[in-house]
Amino acid sequence: MRKSARLVSLIVLLASALPIQLSAQANDPRNGNWEINLAKSKFSPGPPPKGETRTYVVTANSIKSVQKSIDAEGKPGSFEYDAKFDGKDYPTSGSPNIDTISVKRVDAYTLEFTQKKNGKVVAVNQNVISRDGKVITLTSKGTNSKGQAVNNVVVFDKR
Repeated sequence: MRKSARLVSLIVLLASALPIQLSAQANDPRNGNWEINLAKSKFSPGPPPKGETRTYVVTANSIKSVQKSIDAEGKPGSFEYDAKFDGKDYPTSGSPNIDTISVKRVDAYTLEFTQKKNGKVVAVNQNVISRDGKVITLTSKGTNSKGQAVNNVVVFDKR
């Protein structure tokens, strides 16, 4: 009898903790709207865009992003993806330079993105959110469509 009471207590304890953990993941600080901070960002090679906004919807298992930008010449652009944190390739839309993305959660503050075109890696990005949840720093290393090495540090502020 005592053994079964302990088992029931353990099950109740675990069941009550599960919603708290899921709720915490559903409230990922990346959720919401972000705007590029051009003054704090560095683009190599340039030129930088004139502006960019991102919207993230993050769950315990996936991330969805819609990105709107204005390039250096003033042309609008958009980029979207919906990917799980499993390291597998998922389709993207809107960019002529990227057709798939894979995402891995490195830790509570860091995501790693691998962007590909026709199966070839063109960029690896680290997306790090600040401890206060107000700033995302995106470090991107790869090769652009002109074959130039890319080494960008792009900062986004929460809106």
